[in-house]
Amino acid sequence: MSGTTINTPAGTPFVEVTRDFEATPAQLFRVMTDRDLVAQWLGPRDLEATVEEYDVRAGGKYRYVHRDATGEYAFRGVFHAVEQDKLVIQTFEWEGAPGEVCLEKMTLEPTEKGVRLHQQSVFPSVEARDQSIEYGMENGIHDSMDRLAELLAKS
Repeated sequence: MSGTTINTPAGTPFVEVTRDFEATPAQLFRVMTDRDLVAQWLGPRDLEATVEEYDVRAGGKYRYVHRDATGEYAFRGVFHAVEQDKLVIQTFEWEGAPGEVCLEKMTLEPTEKGVRLHQQSVFPSVEARDQSIEYGMENGIHDSMDRLAELLAKS
């Protein structure tokens, strides 16, 4: 069972995700920002991921594609702020809904037992946020966070 908490307050364009990991902030940051490792944990378990670009620095870009038997789902964005082992601020856009760009802020906070990942996403509208939920965003988040924990346990 996932230890991930997802908060999607009704009538707002916000999504908050929180997850504690048994790792150091440096370990979590490395697994979350290494292009080869990202492909191993990002997205739902039933989709194959290909990371085409992942340049984690202010002004750097990313693009990845998830595939299944029914098609491809590509995502892209730009990193706006990166603080080693502490913070990533980026945009997030599903190419299937061009122009519906989210702003995401991820912080890594040390805890007694490891590190807490806290992610805040702001969608361009309540409708865009609700559509993402309808398309299975929460399942993808839970799978990604579980897969991330599994990868950290192996590291």
